[in-house]
Parts: sequence; C-alpha cells; structure tokens
Amino acid sequence: MARRSGGFKIRLIIGLLVAAFAVFQYYSNSSFNEITGEDQHVSLSPEQEIQLGLDGRDYMIQESGGLYQDQEVQQYVDQIGADIVQKSDASKTPYPYEFHVLADPNTVNAFAMPGGQIFITVGLLKRLQSKDQVAGVLGHEVGHVVARHSAQQMEKQKLTQGLVGAAGVVGGDVNSAQYAQMIGNMVNMSYGRADELQSDELGVRFMIQAGYDPSALIGVMEILAEASGGQSQPEFASTHPSPDNRIQKIKEAIDEYGNATSSGDY
Repeated sequence: MARRSGGFKIRLIIGLLVAAFAVFQYYSNSSFNEITGEDQHVSLSPEQEIQLGLDGRDYMIQESGGLYQDQEVQQYVDQIGADIVQKSDASKTPYPYEFHVLADPNTVNAFAMPGGQIFITVGLLKRLQSKDQVAGVLGHEVGHVVARHSAQQMEKQKLTQGLVGAAGVVGGDVNSAQYAQMIGNMVNMSYGRADELQSDELGVRFMIQAGYDPSALIGVMEILAEASGGQSQPEFASTHPSPDNRIQKIKEAIDEYGNATSSGDY
C-alpha cells in the first residue's frame, strides 16, 4: 500500500510539472491585437501565419474540386473582397488577402486559413441573393483572419495536449487521459463558438466601414439554416452557435457599429 501511495505521489508531482509547463508556455506567449483590442496567446508571427496559409492553399483547392472556372465570378468576388479589406480596419493588418471561389457545387461553405487565404464554394455563392450578402460572408471570413483565430486555436490545442498528458501521468491509465481529452475538446468547442460570434461582429463592422448593408448578414444566416435542413446539434455540443443566437448578436453589432458610424467614431 505504501509503495502504491508513493508511486501515485511521484506521478502526481510529474503530472503537475507537465501541466505547469503547458500552462506557462501558453500564457507566456502574448501579443496585443489592435483591431480587436484583445491580448491574445499566440506564438506564431504574422509571417508564419501567411506561410501556413500559402502552404495549405493548393491542398484545400484540390480537396474542394478545384477552382471555379468562371473569371467573371472570380473577379466579382475579388472586387467585393478588396472592398471589405481596403475600406475597413482589416487594411491595417499585414496579411495579403486572397479570395478563391471553389468549384464544389454541393457544399455550402466558406472558410479562412491563417494569413488571409479565404475560400467560398460556388454551392454557397449561388445561394446568396445580393452583393451585400457576399460581402457579409467575406467580411465574416476576413474577421477570422484579423482576429487570428486559427493561431489561437493552435495554441489552445497545444495547451490541451499538455494537460491531457499530465492527466495521463497522474491517472496512470489511458481512460483518465481519454476523459481529460473529452473535457479539453469541449473547452475548445466553446472557444470555437466564441470565435464565430466574434467574426460575425467583425464582419458587421467591416461591412459598415466598406459601405455595405450589414443586415444582409442576417439573410446569410437564414440561408445557412435552410441549407442545413433545419437540423443541427444542440449549441452546447457544436462548434457553431445556433442561427438564432448568431442573428441576435448580429443585430446587436449593427446597432453598436451603426451608432458609432453616425456619431463619427469610425
């Protein structure tokens, strides 16, 4: 019994050291984001983010059926994307934004990679009903880049992995590590939902600054809800907030930034 107790104490000490190192490493990497006004735990430099996006760009294009072979459509998206970036606070960032229309006609999606690589499927683009709605989608994705969400998620995953390793050491078995991993995944999910809401807010901000109607983003949420067939996971177990929640937050952002514009703050 004494030997078993001694073994647990050793594992506990080692586990605490592993956890402490993971937490220290996470919190020691900090930088201030002038656009969002936040201190962020990110170790990647903007140059590294840009390179990550460039490294993954061709792979994502290939996985999505290639680029949509209609130059007029591509130029249309490029022009709206350039408006969003050049006429908003996004222009203050160092990222060389590029917008890509993917040929996938069945997937209704848009996403951003680190460093300014932004993608929209033709399956989503054909569902959008106005230039303002396209601006809403692109503004949201630019928001992910500006807020450095990918870089933040990478740091959180590193922290989670460190804490999972510490739990495995202390528990002395795989089950405790698996349980810790499940909890860690739930924590990272909540951050993912917060990221989506923040990108909606930034999208509204950039749309207003670029002269687009921000209420069009509400229509985008309705289109996405319709595309999902009205079926979704409960919000607490999903990486994306419910459409109703997002619409409410978008309305609040429109009021906030609309009033800021009228008062001359932007």
